Amino acid sequence: MLGMLFNDKEFKELDYVLRKELDEMLFDLSDQRLDLDVRNAIANRYKTVFRMYARFAPPKELSKYARNNKLSQFKH
Repeated sequence: MLGMLFNDKEFKELDYVLRKELDEMLFDLSDQRLDLDVRNAIANRYKTVFRMYARFAPPKELSKYARNNKLSQFKH
């Protein structure tokens, strides 16, 4: 396990960067023009970034980025 210490400015920047990355990935996942393999890769990365964000985000904010895996399955 690794640990990191952030000051307030760094914490806010990390929060901002993770939220923007999650927003971008959600946008990409909704793009049906992308290849299934690409969307699956984005979905896997989304899970990782979401878990990072979940470590410090308040539940109300976190719920904005939660995905229902059964509903988000990709059609072939």
